[in-house]
Amino acid sequence: MVPVKRHAYEAQFRLQAISYAVVNGNRAAAKEFNINESMVRKWRKQENELHQVKKTKQSFRRNKSRWPQLGDQPEQWIIEQRTAARSVSTVTIRLKAATIAQDMKIEHFQGGPSWCFRFMKKHNLSICARTTVAKQLPADYKEKLAIFRTYCSNKITDKKIQPNHITNMDEVPLTLDIPVNHTVEKKGTSTVSIRTTGHEKSAFTVLGCHGNGQKLPRIVIFKRKTLPKEKFPAGIIVKTNQKGWMDEEKMREWLREVDVKRPDGFFHA
Repeated sequence: MVPVKRHAYEAQFRLQAISYAVVNGNRAAAKEFNINESMVRKWRKQENELHQVKKTKQSFRRNKSRWPQLGDQPEQWIIEQRTAARSVSTVTIRLKAATIAQDMKIEHFQGGPSWCFRFMKKHNLSICARTTVAKQLPADYKEKLAIFRTYCSNKITDKKIQPNHITNMDEVPLTLDIPVNHTVEKKGTSTVSIRTTGHEKSAFTVLGCHGNGQKLPRIVIFKRKTLPKEKFPAGIIVKTNQKGWMDEEKMREWLREVDVKRPDGFFHA
């Protein structure tokens, strides 16, 4: 009897069979692609994994784990850290794995770079660049933006406000503590958030510009109660606020010291 030759099927072929089976059923897919029906059932259970691997991937075989005692504890720790939006590097993974191995009294485990690479490959992890450190925009932000622009345009027309009386203010945070830009994350994750250190808003600058192009003096607000003793450059107004933000009191100070003193200001008209 001639031995049956085993075939290896690429991930792309398996996904095609799965798509056909979803519409026409497992038996029809097996007949269409000339494969066993049990293979179709097996592949459908692996659909998520097949979407995440290369199209030319033929099997999920890998070497036996040398330290099975570790289990999924390092992966669970990574998931907990990423759920809290904390950055995770390969070095921290290795250190955490070494700590777990020490607690479990696993001998001869070093947690080197090669182990970390195999661990990440096994658990479908990769190093991802940060996509955001802030909140996502609401789904209807474009509609709200259009409504706001229309409202402002109508008010300017109705009140006959001149360009030199229209001020645009931007609050620009000064990054005193730069957050990291990369972290270990599951492959295919669309949004990679990283929790910041909390000091990136220790100071921020308020920039003002009029509709006619005139620029106003900058105001810098520090998150503290007393003014710093350092000497600041001319043309910059320095203020302090306990929360480090532009509140109602600071807005009054900005109007008194910046806006009304400009040429063509309301008090000069």
